[in-house]
Amino acid sequence: MLFIRNAIDHQAGMSQEQHQQFLKACQVYIEDLQSKGKLIAAQPISKKGGYLSKNVGAWNVTDFPEANEVIVGYYHVRANDDEDAVLIAKGNPEFAFTKSARIEIRPIKTKEDSTGFLYPNQ
Repeated sequence: MLFIRNAIDHQAGMSQEQHQQFLKACQVYIEDLQSKGKLIAAQPISKKGGYLSKNVGAWNVTDFPEANEVIVGYYHVRANDDEDAVLIAKGNPEFAFTKSARIEIRPIKTKEDSTGFLYPNQ
């Protein structure tokens, strides 16, 4: 799983034309991953939302605190190994259009080793 992290205002300095170029680059990146059978899903994530927690039997929903960086999207990819995942992430257009982009690369656990439980997938 690739979590795309960026400054909360990373698109503030982009002109409308630059923003459209960025969106087109994302489309090309997605289509390339699809054509190679590497993409399972990809979507931007809204900066709105909050945290759900439970404390002493009470549920709480709180807004995200003010932050300089947020997760702005994700790509669920098929990678042969960690090196392949890094190679896929390096091609992400965020790096070409912003200086604050970071991509968190996380393997997805498909099975509980201690119980043998298989997590559902498509």
